[in-house]
Amino acid sequence: MDDGYRQLRERYETGDVPWDAELPPPEVMEMVERLPPGRALDLGCGYGRTAIYLAQHGWQVDAVDFVELALEEAERRAAEAGAEVAFHHGSVTDLDFLDGLYDLAVDVGCGHALDEEALRAYRDELRRLLRTGAVFLFFARIRDGGADPGEEDDGPRGLDQPLFRRYFAQGFHLYRYEPGITEMDDGNSWKSAWFWLRRT
Repeated sequence: MDDGYRQLRERYETGDVPWDAELPPPEVMEMVERLPPGRALDLGCGYGRTAIYLAQHGWQVDAVDFVELALEEAERRAAEAGAEVAFHHGSVTDLDFLDGLYDLAVDVGCGHALDEEALRAYRDELRRLLRTGAVFLFFARIRDGGADPGEEDDGPRGLDQPLFRRYFAQGFHLYRYEPGITEMDDGNSWKSAWFWLRRT
C-alpha cells in the first residue's frame, strides 16, 4: 500500500491523472438511471466524478480515498457543482468510520490495486456495509495469467480474477460481466472488465 500511495500521490502532484474526466463512465450513469436514489458508497473516489454525479441525481453519498490531494480537489469540485458529498480520508480496506447500510457501492479502478490480503479485507467491509439486494459495480484491470505487470508498466497491478470471483462468491452474486480493453492516452492498452454484483 505504501508504494501504491506514493505512486498515486505523485500522479496527483504532477497532474498525471489519466482517469480525470467530468463525468463517470457510461456504465455508472446507466446504473444510476435504473436505480432509485438511496445511500451510495464511492470507493477510491479520486477527484469525485462518480460521487458528484450520484449526489446530483438524488443519492446520499459517502466517498473514500487515501490520497489527501485527490480529496481536496474532489471537495472543491463538489462545492462548485453544488453537490453534497461526504468525503472521507481513509483506506477502502478499513472503513470502520462508516456504518451501513448502503444501496449501491461503486469502484472504478481502485480495488484492482489490492493484494490478496487487502482484497479479502475490502470484501469483508463491503459485506458489512451493503444491505441485502444492494448493487456493487466494479471496474478493474485484469491481470494476465495471474502475473503482475512488468516494471515498465506503471499502471495498476491488476485483478487476479479467479481470486476475486472466489472471494466475492461469499455474500455476493455476480449477475453481469463485461470484459474489454482499456486504451490509454500513451498508446498502452490492457485487459479490463466491469463486474455487476448483488449483495445476497
